[in-house]
Amino acid sequence: MNLNLMHPNLILIAVVVAVIVAVAIAVALYIRKRKNTSAELRDRFGTEYDRAVQQHGSERKAEAKLADREARVELLKIRDLDPTERQRYQGQWVAVQSRFVDYPKGAVTEADELVSSLMQARGYPVTDFEQRAADISVDHPRVVENYRSAHNVALRLAKGEASTEELRTAMIQYRSLFDDLAQVQTPGEIRVA
Repeated sequence: MNLNLMHPNLILIAVVVAVIVAVAIAVALYIRKRKNTSAELRDRFGTEYDRAVQQHGSERKAEAKLADREARVELLKIRDLDPTERQRYQGQWVAVQSRFVDYPKGAVTEADELVSSLMQARGYPVTDFEQRAADISVDHPRVVENYRSAHNVALRLAKGEASTEELRTAMIQYRSLFDDLAQVQTPGEIRVA
């Protein structure tokens, strides 16, 4: 059998096979990268990832929105508190928390305001709550749901609809966000130099 390797049909078949293989490899790499990106975003944002998927209707749209959040926050001038500021805010938190026993409604309102003030001091814009929560979710995804829940209680409080137990829970939720924003170290997190 005499095979002519220079025959135009064989060359065409070889080119088509090479293109198909190249496309298959490109698709496989894209899918792998996409899975890695999805896994990274899911790990990074936690429950916020699931919330974004539910809100936007698909993983692809949610991931695009989360990537947009990351890009937006990168442009902000987020800064750490200096030790004096941190100490001042911690003192204000202790004062707000101590008022909860005698005046829970006022303490929750003050906690909401103190968290907003702390966010502003760190460099987060504080004009719109949903944008604030989205911005916070980039660097503090573990506590953003607490923030949403506590803020919702504060809004319901303004309408006279929040129970004392809800106010107590809101204070705990505000505290978790406050600690993250103020970079408060718990005893297990304090490192020996």
